[in-house]
Amino acid sequence: MNGDEQLLRGRVYGHDHDDPDPGPRPGRTYVALVGGPLDGLFLDVTGWTPNQIAAGAALPTELGKFGAGGRALYDPRPGDPGRFEWAGDSP
Repeated sequence: MNGDEQLLRGRVYGHDHDDPDPGPRPGRTYVALVGGPLDGLFLDVTGWTPNQIAAGAALPTELGKFGAGGRALYDPRPGDPGRFEWAGDSP
């Protein structure tokens, strides 16, 4: 694991990198992102409908194959509602 990967582990996607408490917060619902450029982050899905969760997420990131402006695609892991698995990158 390189230094960048270690900084991401246990953080919530979208929280500011300078946030003194970048981890999950009580009363919120999260899924773990597994694989790909955002591996180890949590995604806050509080308030998402079952249809939105089933559709997965296209998350903007500079860390993927397409760099700035690209997205990392994550789909729900079958049989494991607490995880979204990396499905690839998109421009």
